[in-house]
Amino acid sequence: MTDDVFGTAGIRERVLAGWAAAPVRFREDANAEEELALGGYADRVVIELAQNAADAALREGVRGRVLYELRNNTLVVANTGAPLDAEGVQSLATLRASAKRDGNEAVGRFGVGFSAVLAVTDEPVVLSGTGGVRFSKADTAAAVAELPSLETEVRRRDGQVPVLRLPFEAEGEPPAGYDTAVLLPLRDEAAVALVRRLLTEADDALLLALPGLERIEIETEDTRRTLENAESRWHIHRTSGVFTPAERQALLADRPTEERTRPTWSIVWALPHAAAELHGAVVHAPTPTDEPLSLEALLLATFPLDSTRRHVAKGPLTDRLVQEAATAYGELLRRRFDDGDDVLRLVPTGLAAGAVDRMLRDAIREVLPGVPLLRAVDGAAVRPRDAVVVEGADEQFAEVLAPLVPGLVHARRADRQALDALQVRRLELAEVVDQLGGEEPPSWWHNLYTSLATMVADPLIRESLGTLPVPLADGRLVRGARGLLLPGPELPLSTLEAFTRYGVRVVHPDAVSPTLERLGAVPATARSLLEDPAIRAAVEHSAEDWEAGDPATWTGEAARAEGTLPVAHAVLALIAADPAQAEGLWWLSDLVLPDATGELVPANALVIEGSAAQQVLDPAEVSPVAGELVERYGQAPLNAIGVLSTLGVVTASEVALDHLPEVLRDLDGIEDWAYDVAPDGSPYGATVGDLDAIRDLDWITDGSWPEALRILGSDPVLRRALVTQVRVVGPDDRPLGVPSYAAWWIREHVRLDDGELLAGRADPEAEPVLASFLDEAPDWTAALDPEVRTAVGLVRDAGDLDAEGLALVLERLADPDRELDEAALLRLWARLGTLALFPGDAPARVRVLDADGTTRVTDAEHAVVVDGPMWVQRADLGGFVIGSGAAADGLGDLFDVPLAQEVAEGKIDGDGTAADVPELVRELVPEVPATWWEHEELTVDGVEVSWWVDADGAPHAATFDGLAKALAWAAGRWDRRHVIRAVLNEPDRAAELLVDAIFD
Repeated sequence: MTDDVFGTAGIRERVLAGWAAAPVRFREDANAEEELALGGYADRVVIELAQNAADAALREGVRGRVLYELRNNTLVVANTGAPLDAEGVQSLATLRASAKRDGNEAVGRFGVGFSAVLAVTDEPVVLSGTGGVRFSKADTAAAVAELPSLETEVRRRDGQVPVLRLPFEAEGEPPAGYDTAVLLPLRDEAAVALVRRLLTEADDALLLALPGLERIEIETEDTRRTLENAESRWHIHRTSGVFTPAERQALLADRPTEERTRPTWSIVWALPHAAAELHGAVVHAPTPTDEPLSLEALLLATFPLDSTRRHVAKGPLTDRLVQEAATAYGELLRRRFDDGDDVLRLVPTGLAAGAVDRMLRDAIREVLPGVPLLRAVDGAAVRPRDAVVVEGADEQFAEVLAPLVPGLVHARRADRQALDALQVRRLELAEVVDQLGGEEPPSWWHNLYTSLATMVADPLIRESLGTLPVPLADGRLVRGARGLLLPGPELPLSTLEAFTRYGVRVVHPDAVSPTLERLGAVPATARSLLEDPAIRAAVEHSAEDWEAGDPATWTGEAARAEGTLPVAHAVLALIAADPAQAEGLWWLSDLVLPDATGELVPANALVIEGSAAQQVLDPAEVSPVAGELVERYGQAPLNAIGVLSTLGVVTASEVALDHLPEVLRDLDGIEDWAYDVAPDGSPYGATVGDLDAIRDLDWITDGSWPEALRILGSDPVLRRALVTQVRVVGPDDRPLGVPSYAAWWIREHVRLDDGELLAGRADPEAEPVLASFLDEAPDWTAALDPEVRTAVGLVRDAGDLDAEGLALVLERLADPDRELDEAALLRLWARLGTLALFPGDAPARVRVLDADGTTRVTDAEHAVVVDGPMWVQRADLGGFVIGSGAAADGLGDLFDVPLAQEVAEGKIDGDGTAADVPELVRELVPEVPATWWEHEELTVDGVEVSWWVDADGAPHAATFDGLAKALAWAAGRWDRRHVIRAVLNEPDRAAELLVDAIFD
């Protein structure tokens, strides 16, 4: 039995006496200890024992060392520092009465941390060089059992007693090299597993939270590791202070009395090096709490805790420490920034992890904008509140902008949230662009544009750069690159300068960059220059330009003198290199040029001296261009701008007939053409994809049309514009082929010497019968291309007739003085019946065919259309207009004459006698019916005929010839009527006819 050096017997006597006198005290102690063991300290045994070791080292003034050894289901925790003494034993046996009240630097502040051992053991032992003490659930229960007053209470608690209130003396020594040891025989396998987990989770945070410890060794049956030199793996920032009396009164008023006697505070922030890891980030106060922390750093601060020691207590003290922690965090980031670290990743963004975390993040966000932790593009450290980010600017562009935008910083996409949290001011790129424009040289602008090279791929950025300043060759600075001309090898600046006085905007060569082209500038080619609106405006006012100069300099060597060239010379010089560059720029024909007499005339009213155009066009409308212009520039450039050497063509695409483009509006009668060719006579909603129109047709003199048409037929471009039909698409999207504008105009306007139109006359190669009803075309038309003759309105066959021509043919066809044989009339009827064309009013008189084969003219009311051969037998019906199938219907509509079956019933009188069709006939013509009806005398509607086919398709006949026709018509094989008649008339030829039929 050892000496009771710590007076444990006295402590037990006093505690037992108190319990005996007041059982409620026993209940209070048991409840309090159980609450700590099962609640706030359930998994803190490793931390709490390390904390006690750290406090012991601080009291002794040594660097503390701790050993955790787990063997044979027993945890031994040995430490250096002040040994166990009587006051310490008293503290261990007393809840919430710490022996560390006089040590301001001690971590433990409540005197209850040792109760954490009860989560894993019922028999804790503390050994020191000065003696030992143990606690025992069994021994405490035995002592309590001797107190009758507690019997009921112990029974109600199922034998559960407060273990740490009754200390017992213990024997033993701590391990060599250590001053104190705590022995914890672990209660069960669950306790062993918990201890193993807690030892595994022990890391640098434990050393950082307990600065009194220098080294922690952890040994188990299968592992051994050492925690030391933690600060070498972390960036540490510490700050601390002492509250003034006034602050203590304001901040600690709601804290417990013993806590109010400790006026110090401390904050530690730790950022891991690459080799360190951050596990389960929580707020440390200074040991871990259950308050989550979303920052990538450790925070160890003297926050006040609630009774569970798991959560930070609310109140003014916490509010103050949050502000101190935010200030310290800002200082930590500043130091890391000064050392070259990228600290934006450490700026709190996103959602908070808890209430305390939210308070810390809000406070940090208020502090960081005033901390210089951003690197400006010019290299200076800048506070976020003084920094500027240009939206969309990449690093290269930012380098150029830096001298113009103070505090400009680079903004990576990944940093966007952090910069927003730091309240960094953002400028839209367009806003910065609007502020650009000073005395910078063109080369500076070139560097600026080059820096934008990668950015302009983004369409939104290109839009923001719409007002980007650009220096011009004439010294001006304009906003916006779109439409500017970029000088290059094709057209050097010397060439472009000739146009600058007309308002052409040419970029200064020292500022040229591919970026400008991406922003809408155009490489200066002859084409792009001619398309410049300034050139068009100059062309439209070119008469004024000429008049401003000396007429003596309009042509000749004097015109080459610098500054005396009107825009006409500049344009012609440009086109001379490649006349194709003027294609489609129809307005160049407005360019005013001097004619051979010196008069100023638009190019579209000029011709080349001696050209085909001069031969056919009215000299009152056109003039020959000045010969010196032809000599200097050549004929092709002059043709390209509208000066004619032959007839000209204007071209347009996607033409709306109800809104003709400007290029077509000067064409004579173009709007009338649009109405005439539009579906249903209305141009609204009708379009033409491509339209080639021959210009100046109204300037061709009357006597020049033979030559003009020869020109139109021989030139491929002109010929195509004349003979090719135009495809008009109506509002219903149905296409319609119509005459070209030139073909329409010639048909409507060209007249011969007799004053009558050329159109509608008989083509030299017209079908003779048709030609006999038309006026003869002039002899010179025979030399024209057949397609040209058709295009200008000459009629080769009935399909070439228009409504007026058809009316003329019908009128002359009804002329009784004209002779026409049966064959010619039948051919003409066959063609007229297929026309989808009507002349207006139907003719009052019609040429018909009589049953005897002669033709005559009769009133239309005495004529019928015969669409079948059996009706030709009906002389009682009047004169015949004969046609087959669709042609019969067409003739009926054309002459407004009824079909024969519309005026006669066609009913057979009598029944006749049924007879079999000869087998040989059926073999030769399988389609014939098997039966026919024989009549001695066959009458239909009282009129005698030789054959008929009734409404049911049954053949009737009174003669062999009639039978052959009836069988052929009933079989739908009218072409076989002669074969059938031969079989019927000459049966002995059957073999011959059968052989012939094989080859049909």
